[in-house]
Amino acid sequence: QVRLVESGGGLVQTGGSLRLSCAASGRTFSSYAMGWFRQAPGQEREFVGAISWNIGSQLYADSVKGRFTISRDNAKNTVYLQMNSLKPEDTAVYYCAASLVYGTRSVPVYDYWGQGTQVTVSS
Repeated sequence: QVRLVESGGGLVQTGGSLRLSCAASGRTFSSYAMGWFRQAPGQEREFVGAISWNIGSQLYADSVKGRFTISRDNAKNTVYLQMNSLKPEDTAVYYCAASLVYGTRSVPVYDYWGQGTQVTVSS
């Protein structure tokens, strides 16, 4: 069992930066690949990026590649999403999720989800 709690969301202007954190409970955190997803009002939840359990690999959606960076600290049971050069279209609720499978962008493959944190980018 893994419990996930996101934090760090807020209101930022276009071009600004935010860093989201996702704190995990459970002794098996380091066994899971971690993903970030987002969901804007009226839209489906979409993949943002993922990081493998051993931090060796990251995967990003084309829409955020070069602007967002995922990292994790297994000693702190925490995964991060650094978001730079934010755009109004990045506005959404951001979720972290855990999966035993790395490299997937598919929502159903992720077993555990946080409650989400709102990110709003003003123009």
